[in-house]
Amino acid sequence: MPLSNAAQRDVETVIHPYTNLDQFRESGPLIIERGEGIYVYDSDGKQYIEGMAGLWCTALGYSNEELIETAREQMSNLPFTHVFSGKTHPKAAELAERLKAIAPHEASKVLFCGSGSEANDQQIKLIWYYNNAKGRPEKKKIIARHQGYHGVTVATASLTGLPANHKDFDLPISGILHTDSPHYYKNGKDGETELEFSQRCADNLEKMILDEGPDTVAAFIAEPVMGAGGVVMPPEGYFEKIQKVLKKYDIYLIADEVICGFGRTGNMFGAQTYGMEVDTISVAKALSSAYVPIGAVTVGEDMYQAMLDQSRKIGVFGHGFTYTAHPLASAVAAKTLEIYERMDIVNVVRGVQPTFEARVAKLGDHPLVGNTRAKGLLGAIELAKDPAKREAFDPSAAVGVKLAAACQAHGVILRNMAGDILAFCPPLIITEAEINEMFDRVEKALDDTAAWVAKEGH
Repeated sequence: MPLSNAAQRDVETVIHPYTNLDQFRESGPLIIERGEGIYVYDSDGKQYIEGMAGLWCTALGYSNEELIETAREQMSNLPFTHVFSGKTHPKAAELAERLKAIAPHEASKVLFCGSGSEANDQQIKLIWYYNNAKGRPEKKKIIARHQGYHGVTVATASLTGLPANHKDFDLPISGILHTDSPHYYKNGKDGETELEFSQRCADNLEKMILDEGPDTVAAFIAEPVMGAGGVVMPPEGYFEKIQKVLKKYDIYLIADEVICGFGRTGNMFGAQTYGMEVDTISVAKALSSAYVPIGAVTVGEDMYQAMLDQSRKIGVFGHGFTYTAHPLASAVAAKTLEIYERMDIVNVVRGVQPTFEARVAKLGDHPLVGNTRAKGLLGAIELAKDPAKREAFDPSAAVGVKLAAACQAHGVILRNMAGDILAFCPPLIITEAEINEMFDRVEKALDDTAAWVAKEGH
C-alpha cells in the first residue's frame, strides 16, 4: 500500500530514533494526532491505549487541562529567561523546593537540565568535579550494568549497557565499566536462588573494583528497575548486597530514577521501593508528565560544599545549559508535582497495582510467555520458544516485534525490546477497568502471535 502524503513527507524529512531506517522507508510512520486520558488517536481516527505512557513518561495522561493552562500562563508571562550569572525566575525555586521535599535522600540543591540523558551526563561531570575537589584525581571510573539504560549522549550512551547503543558509535568511552545485569530469569544458574544470584552479582562487582583499584572507582549508577533493558526487577537482596560493597570502598551511588520516579513502582521513587541508600538521583520524564522537556539532578550537601570549593578556586561553576530551569518547563513541572501531591499519586498507584500485577502474571499462563514481572505500574513479559527450558526464540524470527504489531492492531501501543520482551508502563491515571481492557486486548494479540508462530514454524 502506498504511503499517504503526510507519511511520505515524514519519511523524507525526519530521522526516527530506535528505528530500522531502511525498513521504515517502506512501512512509514504511525501518525498520532491527538490524545485524551490514557488514549491516543492516529490520523485515521483509530483509538489506542498508550500502554507505554509514551516513552515511560506521560504519567498524567494526555490533555491534562491544568498543565495546559499552566503552560499557557507561563508563556504569556515569561516565555524565557535563564539562570546563568545569578539570574533566576520564581518557578525555578518552587520546583527545586518541591523536588527536594520528596527526594529519597537529603538533597541540598537541585541542578536542572533538559532530559534524562543530560541529567546523567551531569552526574558524570559532578562526580569527577567532586573528586577533584576532594584531592582524589584518580577516583573517576563509573560502573554501570549490562542492560542498563542511562541516555544517549557520548558519555551516557557509554553508561548504557546495550550493544546497539555502542556498535559503530565507538563507545563506550574510557573510564566507564559494566558489571552484571541483575536479570535472574536470564542469568541465574540452575538451582541458584535469588539471594545466591544477588550475592554472586555483588561478589563480581567487588572483584571488578579490586581489579581496577578502589582508589580509581568513583560511582555506581543503577536504575531501581531497568527500563529499556527489559524491565529487569532486582532479585531478592540485590541492592542490600551491592550497597555493602559500595560503602566498603567509598563509592557514590547514583539512582537513575528517570523511569521509576514519581510513583511508578508504588512509592514516590524506585529507590524507596527497593531500599536503596542513594547519594543522588536523576529525574526527567514524569517530572513534567513529559509535557515539556526537563530533567534534574539532586545534589547532597557534601557535593554542594565541593562545588563551592571549586567555585572559589576557579572563579565560576563552569557548567549549565541555555535551558537549565527553563521557565516554561519549570512551571509545568512544578504544577505536575503539585498535582501528584494533591491526588496522592503513590496511593493512586497502590490502589490499582494489584489488578495490574495480577493481569501481568496471568499472561504467564500463555504458551508463548516464559517469564512475567511487575511492580507498581511497570511490568513486562518475556517470550520463550520453550518456557520450561527458558529457551528463547531465534532473534531472526522477531517474535517480539510481531507481538508488538499485533498489540497495535488490537489498539494497544506497547514496546518490544531486545530478547523478545514486551514492556508495560501505562499512565498512572489508568483505572482498573482500563487496565483490564488493555490486557484483554493484549491477550488477543498473544493468541494471534501464537497462531503466526505455529504457521511459520518458529
